Amino acid sequence: MTVIAEVTTYPIGMGISLSPYVKRAIAVLEESGLEYEIGPMGTTMEADTVEEILDIIGKMHQAIGDAGCRRISTAVRIDDRRDRDRTMMDKVAAVMAGR
Repeated sequence: MTVIAEVTTYPIGMGISLSPYVKRAIAVLEESGLEYEIGPMGTTMEADTVEEILDIIGKMHQAIGDAGCRRISTAVRIDDRRDRDRTMMDKVAAVMAGR
């Protein structure tokens, strides 16, 4: 089954523009090989297990810390539907179809 998660991670106290730090987190996700989609307020990803999701999110969080940030905020939402396999695109298509 596919686990879908949305994550928002960013440093606190590092100025107005946070995109250089967020790019570091996205680079970790890119290297993971997981399917993902960047949105204006967070990034959605898919994996086979919750553990895989949490591992990648931990690495994304750490990448921001490795950039010299002393305070980091990370928020996560996980959709672990176990009765059928769903993808990010399936969920969007279902809404667009009016289900």
